[in-house]
Amino acid sequence: MAMASVQVFGCPTWPEVARVLACLFEKEVEFQLIRPNNYDGLKRMPSLKEKGPRFAFKDGKVTLQVTESREICRHIAEKYVDQGTKDLLAVRGTHERCSIEQWLQTEVGSFDPPSSELVLNLGFGLPTGPDKEVIEQNKQKLDEVLHIYDKRLQETKFLAGDKFTLADLSHLPNAQRLVSNDEYRSLIRTREKVSLWWDVISRRKSWQRVMEMQQEPPSVK
Repeated sequence: MAMASVQVFGCPTWPEVARVLACLFEKEVEFQLIRPNNYDGLKRMPSLKEKGPRFAFKDGKVTLQVTESREICRHIAEKYVDQGTKDLLAVRGTHERCSIEQWLQTEVGSFDPPSSELVLNLGFGLPTGPDKEVIEQNKQKLDEVLHIYDKRLQETKFLAGDKFTLADLSHLPNAQRLVSNDEYRSLIRTREKVSLWWDVISRRKSWQRVMEMQQEPPSVK
Protein backbone atom coordinates (compact mmCIF):
# COMPACT_ATOMS: atom_id res chain seq x y z
CA MET A 1 0.00 0.00 0.00
CA ALA A 2 1.37 3.41 -0.95
CA MET A 3 2.15 5.75 1.93
CA ALA A 4 -0.07 8.84 2.14
CA SER A 5 1.71 11.96 0.89
CA VAL A 6 0.29 13.88 3.86
CA GLN A 7 1.66 12.84 7.24
CA VAL A 8 0.98 14.28 10.67
CA PHE A 9 3.55 13.45 13.32
CA GLY A 10 2.08 13.82 16.81
CA CYS A 11 -0.66 12.97 19.27
CA PRO A 12 -4.28 13.89 18.45
CA THR A 13 -4.88 15.12 22.00
CA TRP A 14 -2.42 17.99 21.49
CA PRO A 15 -4.36 21.15 20.50
CA GLU A 16 -2.06 21.98 17.57
CA VAL A 17 -2.33 18.48 16.14
CA ALA A 18 -6.10 18.29 16.72
CA ARG A 19 -6.55 21.57 14.85
CA VAL A 20 -4.66 20.23 11.82
CA LEU A 21 -6.52 16.91 11.87
CA ALA A 22 -9.89 18.71 11.91
CA CYS A 23 -8.82 20.74 8.89
CA LEU A 24 -7.70 17.63 7.00
CA PHE A 25 -11.04 15.94 7.67
CA GLU A 26 -12.93 19.06 6.55
CA LYS A 27 -10.98 19.10 3.28
CA GLU A 28 -11.29 15.32 2.86
CA VAL A 29 -7.53 14.93 2.52
CA GLU A 30 -6.14 11.44 3.03
CA PHE A 31 -3.37 11.41 5.61
CA GLN A 32 -1.34 9.20 7.89
CA LEU A 33 -1.15 10.00 11.60
CA ILE A 34 2.15 8.90 13.09
CA ARG A 35 2.03 9.02 16.87
CA PRO A 36 5.33 9.56 18.71
CA ASN A 37 4.93 6.46 20.89
CA ASN A 38 4.69 4.12 17.93
CA TYR A 39 7.11 5.76 15.53
CA ASP A 40 10.84 5.16 15.82
CA GLY A 41 11.71 7.17 12.74
CA LEU A 42 10.67 10.63 13.89
CA LYS A 43 14.33 11.51 14.38
CA ARG A 44 14.98 10.68 10.74
CA MET A 45 13.10 13.75 9.55
CA PRO A 46 15.85 16.22 8.52
CA SER A 47 14.10 19.33 9.86
CA LEU A 48 13.67 17.74 13.28
CA LYS A 49 17.15 16.34 13.91
CA GLU A 50 18.76 19.26 15.70
CA LYS A 51 16.26 19.64 18.53
CA GLY A 52 15.15 16.05 18.81
CA PRO A 53 11.68 14.59 18.27
CA ARG A 54 8.96 17.21 17.75
CA PHE A 55 5.55 17.26 16.21
CA ALA A 56 5.39 18.05 12.51
CA PHE A 57 3.36 18.02 9.33
CA LYS A 58 4.57 16.78 5.96
CA ASP A 59 2.83 17.20 2.61
CA GLY A 60 5.07 15.90 -0.14
CA LYS A 61 8.15 18.11 0.00
CA VAL A 62 6.58 20.57 2.45
CA THR A 63 7.48 20.02 6.11
CA LEU A 64 6.22 22.33 8.83
CA GLN A 65 6.29 22.29 12.62
CA VAL A 66 2.86 21.69 14.08
CA THR A 67 3.39 24.67 16.39
CA GLU A 68 2.52 26.55 13.19
CA SER A 69 -0.84 24.77 13.10
CA ARG A 70 -2.84 27.72 11.81
CA GLU A 71 -0.39 28.23 8.96
CA ILE A 72 -0.62 24.52 8.22
CA CYS A 73 -4.41 24.84 8.07
CA ARG A 74 -4.04 27.73 5.62
CA HIS A 75 -1.74 25.55 3.51
CA ILE A 76 -4.27 22.70 3.50
CA ALA A 77 -7.23 24.96 2.70
CA GLU A 78 -5.41 26.64 -0.19
CA LYS A 79 -3.76 23.57 -1.71
CA TYR A 80 -6.90 21.43 -1.53
CA VAL A 81 -9.31 24.26 -2.27
CA ASP A 82 -11.58 22.14 -4.50
CA GLN A 83 -11.96 19.32 -1.97
CA GLY A 84 -14.30 18.97 0.97
CA THR A 85 -15.59 22.13 2.66
CA LYS A 86 -15.05 24.85 0.06
CA ASP A 87 -15.43 27.90 2.30
CA LEU A 88 -12.79 27.28 4.96
CA LEU A 89 -10.56 30.02 3.57
CA ALA A 90 -11.75 32.56 1.00
CA VAL A 91 -9.65 33.90 -1.88
CA ARG A 92 -6.92 36.36 -0.87
CA GLY A 93 -7.88 40.01 -1.15
CA THR A 94 -11.62 39.45 -0.74
CA HIS A 95 -13.75 40.84 2.07
CA GLU A 96 -14.49 37.29 3.21
CA ARG A 97 -10.78 36.46 3.48
CA CYS A 98 -10.12 39.64 5.48
CA SER A 99 -12.89 38.72 7.91
CA ILE A 100 -11.54 35.19 8.35
CA GLU A 101 -8.01 36.48 8.96
CA GLN A 102 -9.30 39.06 11.43
CA TRP A 103 -11.03 36.43 13.55
CA LEU A 104 -8.09 34.05 13.25
CA GLN A 105 -5.91 36.81 14.71
CA THR A 106 -8.46 37.30 17.48
CA GLU A 107 -8.26 33.59 18.27
CA VAL A 108 -4.46 33.66 18.29
CA GLY A 109 -4.06 36.86 20.28
CA SER A 110 -7.07 36.98 22.57
CA PHE A 111 -8.73 33.55 22.89
CA ASP A 112 -5.80 31.15 22.78
CA PRO A 113 -3.55 32.67 25.50
CA PRO A 114 -6.07 32.68 28.39
CA SER A 115 -7.77 29.45 27.33
CA SER A 116 -4.40 27.69 27.05
CA GLU A 117 -3.42 28.93 30.52
CA LEU A 118 -6.65 27.57 31.97
CA VAL A 119 -6.29 24.22 30.24
CA LEU A 120 -2.65 23.84 31.26
CA ASN A 121 -3.17 24.96 34.85
CA LEU A 122 -5.91 22.48 35.62
CA GLY A 123 -4.98 19.88 33.05
CA PHE A 124 -1.42 19.45 34.21
CA GLY A 125 -1.28 21.60 37.31
CA LEU A 126 1.65 22.50 39.50
CA PRO A 127 3.29 20.45 42.28
CA THR A 128 1.58 22.76 44.79
CA GLY A 129 -1.77 22.57 42.99
CA PRO A 130 -3.56 24.96 40.61
CA ASP A 131 -2.51 28.61 40.76
CA LYS A 132 -5.83 30.22 41.70
CA GLU A 133 -4.62 33.74 40.94
CA VAL A 134 -3.55 32.77 37.42
CA ILE A 135 -6.85 30.96 36.89
CA GLU A 136 -8.94 33.95 37.95
CA GLN A 137 -6.90 36.36 35.83
CA ASN A 138 -7.31 34.25 32.73
CA LYS A 139 -10.97 33.52 33.38
CA GLN A 140 -11.52 37.27 33.43
CA LYS A 141 -9.59 37.74 30.18
CA LEU A 142 -11.51 34.95 28.50
CA ASP A 143 -14.79 36.27 29.84
CA GLU A 144 -14.14 39.59 28.11
CA VAL A 145 -13.24 37.88 24.83
CA LEU A 146 -16.33 35.68 24.85
CA HIS A 147 -18.51 38.70 25.57
CA ILE A 148 -17.26 40.16 22.27
CA TYR A 149 -17.92 36.82 20.56
CA ASP A 150 -21.47 36.74 21.87
CA LYS A 151 -22.18 40.19 20.45
CA ARG A 152 -20.67 39.19 17.10
CA LEU A 153 -22.70 35.99 16.96
CA GLN A 154 -25.90 37.94 17.37
CA GLU A 155 -25.20 39.26 13.87
CA THR A 156 -23.76 36.21 12.09
CA LYS A 157 -24.02 32.44 12.47
CA PHE A 158 -20.25 32.01 12.55
CA LEU A 159 -17.42 34.36 13.52
CA ALA A 160 -16.38 35.43 10.02
CA GLY A 161 -19.88 35.42 8.56
CA ASP A 162 -22.60 32.89 7.82
CA LYS A 163 -20.26 30.06 6.77
CA PHE A 164 -18.04 27.77 8.84
CA THR A 165 -14.39 28.73 8.27
CA LEU A 166 -10.93 28.31 9.73
CA ALA A 167 -11.81 31.13 12.12
CA ASP A 168 -14.28 28.79 13.84
CA LEU A 169 -12.29 25.58 13.39
CA SER A 170 -9.24 27.06 15.10
CA HIS A 171 -11.17 27.39 18.38
CA LEU A 172 -12.18 23.72 18.58
CA PRO A 173 -9.32 22.18 20.62
CA ASN A 174 -9.24 24.61 23.55
CA ALA A 175 -12.99 25.26 23.58
CA GLN A 176 -13.55 21.50 23.87
CA ARG A 177 -11.35 21.39 26.96
CA LEU A 178 -13.23 24.33 28.50
CA VAL A 179 -16.68 22.84 27.89
CA SER A 180 -15.51 19.50 29.29
CA ASN A 181 -14.41 21.09 32.58
CA ASP A 182 -16.95 21.78 35.34
CA GLU A 183 -15.24 25.00 36.40
CA TYR A 184 -14.85 26.46 32.91
CA ARG A 185 -17.99 25.24 31.17
CA SER A 186 -20.05 28.25 32.22
CA LEU A 187 -17.75 30.61 30.28
CA ILE A 188 -19.35 29.25 27.14
CA ARG A 189 -22.68 27.87 28.31
CA THR A 190 -23.92 31.06 30.02
CA ARG A 191 -23.80 32.92 26.70
CA GLU A 192 -26.69 31.96 24.44
CA LYS A 193 -25.09 32.75 21.10
CA VAL A 194 -21.63 31.42 22.00
CA SER A 195 -23.20 28.24 23.35
CA LEU A 196 -25.24 27.72 20.19
CA TRP A 197 -22.16 28.43 18.04
CA TRP A 198 -20.19 25.87 20.02
CA ASP A 199 -22.89 23.22 19.60
CA VAL A 200 -22.90 23.75 15.83
CA ILE A 201 -19.13 23.67 15.27
CA SER A 202 -18.40 20.86 17.75
CA ARG A 203 -20.96 18.55 16.17
CA ARG A 204 -19.32 18.70 12.76
CA LYS A 205 -18.24 15.27 11.54
CA SER A 206 -14.65 16.46 11.23
CA TRP A 207 -14.36 17.28 14.94
CA GLN A 208 -16.25 14.17 15.99
CA ARG A 209 -13.69 12.10 14.08
CA VAL A 210 -10.83 13.92 15.83
CA MET A 211 -12.40 13.19 19.21
CA GLU A 212 -12.72 9.53 18.25
CA MET A 213 -9.02 9.47 17.42
CA GLN A 214 -8.25 11.02 20.80
CA GLN A 215 -10.01 8.10 22.48
CA GLU A 216 -8.11 5.44 20.57
CA PRO A 217 -5.47 3.63 22.64
CA PRO A 218 -1.92 4.14 21.36
CA SER A 219 -0.40 1.35 19.35
CA VAL A 220 2.31 -0.62 21.10
CA LYS A 221 5.26 -2.04 19.19
